[in-house]
This record gives sequence, C-alpha cells and structure tokens, in this order.
Amino acid sequence: MCTRVLWNDNDIAVLAGRSMDWPESTEPLLVAFPRGHARDGGLMAGQAVVAENPLRWTSTYASLVTTVYGIGSIDGLNERGLAAHGLYLKTTELGPRKPELPGLHTGLWIQYLLDQAATVSEALALMKDIQLVMVSAHGFDATIHVAVEDADGDSAILEFADGELVVHHGREFTLMTNDPTYDEQLTLLAAQDFSHPSRDMPLPGNVNAVDRFQRAAYYSALLPKPVDERQAVASVMAIMRNVSVPFGAPYAEFGVYNTEYRSVCDLTNRRYFFELTTSPSLIWVGLDGLDLAEGAPVTAVDPYDESLAGNVTQSFAARNIGF
Repeated sequence: MCTRVLWNDNDIAVLAGRSMDWPESTEPLLVAFPRGHARDGGLMAGQAVVAENPLRWTSTYASLVTTVYGIGSIDGLNERGLAAHGLYLKTTELGPRKPELPGLHTGLWIQYLLDQAATVSEALALMKDIQLVMVSAHGFDATIHVAVEDADGDSAILEFADGELVVHHGREFTLMTNDPTYDEQLTLLAAQDFSHPSRDMPLPGNVNAVDRFQRAAYYSALLPKPVDERQAVASVMAIMRNVSVPFGAPYAEFGVYNTEYRSVCDLTNRRYFFELTTSPSLIWVGLDGLDLAEGAPVTAVDPYDESLAGNVTQSFAARNIGF
C-alpha cells in the first residue's frame, strides 16, 4: 500500500514523506551503511535468487535506510541528499529473465540507487543495462514501484509494465500511491483540480489508493509557507498522517492495510524522521552525526525499542545486517 508526498517548492528544505501500509509488521530497522559496502544483488538472506550473472557493486555513498524483513531496504536517503521509496504496485511485471544483463533482485533496488547515485538523473542512468528480478518474502511478491528525489527537488517515478521500465521524470511528480499505474493515477487526478482547493471542494475520504492520492494532492496544495525546518517537517508529517490507514479499518479483504509507520526525509539537512503508529514518540537521525566513513561498521536502531524518543543518532550501534 503506502503513499509518498514530495514538498520541493518551499524555501526551507526539500522534504519527502511516506507511509508504510502492510498486513503485518515489516520488521523495520533503521540502518546506517558506510561508504565502501560490498553487495551482491543476487543474494537474499544468504540464498542465491539470481542464479546467473548477479549484479555486484561497492557502495559509493553512505546511506540511512529502513529495512524490510531483513532482506533489503524500502525507504531512505544517502549522504548526497538522494532519497528513494518503494511502494507496492500489484501490476508490476518485470518480464522474463535475460541472463546477459546483470540481475538485481527487487529487495535491493532501493539500496542500489542510494549506494550509487547522487541525483535523480544518476539514479535513472543506473537502470540502464541491468535487469530487476522478482523475489518474495513472507508470502508476498516484491511488486513495487519506486519514487526517487534529490536535494535539488528533482523527482522521478519508476514502474515496470510488460517487462519495460516506465519513467515519469520531473519536479511536478510529487505524489504517489499504489495501483493503478501512475499514468492512470495522473488521469484520475486531472479530473479534479486540486491546485486551488477550498473548503467547499468535495474530498474523497476512503483509504484506497485513488482516494489517498487525491487527498495528498489537496492537502499538499494547502500547506502554509514554513518558517523553519521544524514546521516544514511537521507539515509533511501531517499529510502522511492524513493519508494513513487507522487501526481496525475493515479493508484487508480489499488489499488495503493498516499503516505501520511514517517517515520524512529532509534532503536539504540530511535528516530522517520516523514514526511508528504504535508509538507516541517521533524519532529522528542526523546523517552528520553518524560514522559513515569507509571501513566503519554498519550500525542500526530498532524503532520498536520503546526507550527511543527524539534524536536517536547516538543510539546507533554495530549490527550485522545480511545484505
């Protein structure tokens, strides 16, 4: 499920928020990866899932990510101010495997972009001459589409349809949810002009992807000019809370699930804000306060640790992460 909102036209910071909606805990960890971390895009939980010609690389940039099921990253930003977010898209179709192309399993798609790209344009260039390979975890296929944005406010949405990469690239692509495809989402959005919202404008109130997309557009257009980073982050987080799915919503049979967490990436100041829906406390991390030098250990915090609140940068501790 999930929703992503980018705010790239205020005078304070480029900010991107996302919500994670899922039928169970994704077992998230907040993980800091230093530069120079070697990866194998064909391994998942120590098992080869890309048997022939897996993509291998060593990270150019350090990153701070939220992991999913311990097999890869689903959200985060790197030290150059590039952020990436993976959202569910049931219609994802990667096509048959072409072993002449280096294969990257979908659980590491986000991490690959954060490791090797400083800008959206660089992230898009990385998608040439490689092939994504579908994997499953906990009985769910990793059918995702990805939003990327950078510190200059550039943005892109990446989807796969019939084995082909479809890209929407431009600062104007600030919103994203789930199915239908992004082309269809934009068509639905065009049917209602949210650029001049008013209190008399009818607003969809359900929790399906289409309604969340339109509410995100409406409230994004209403955001007041922030006076500082604190207010700017609070504004984006307010939208993410508005498009979240509350506990007990009886929509599971329709493929819509409760929100597990929300995050906001501040690409200008390189800070990451994270809020579990089961916790009253917002936590945040400053990349400048982490040891991200090549050779430094991988460190992490568990957001389900109930002792955490506020700035948790100093709470990161060495941890073995399996990718």
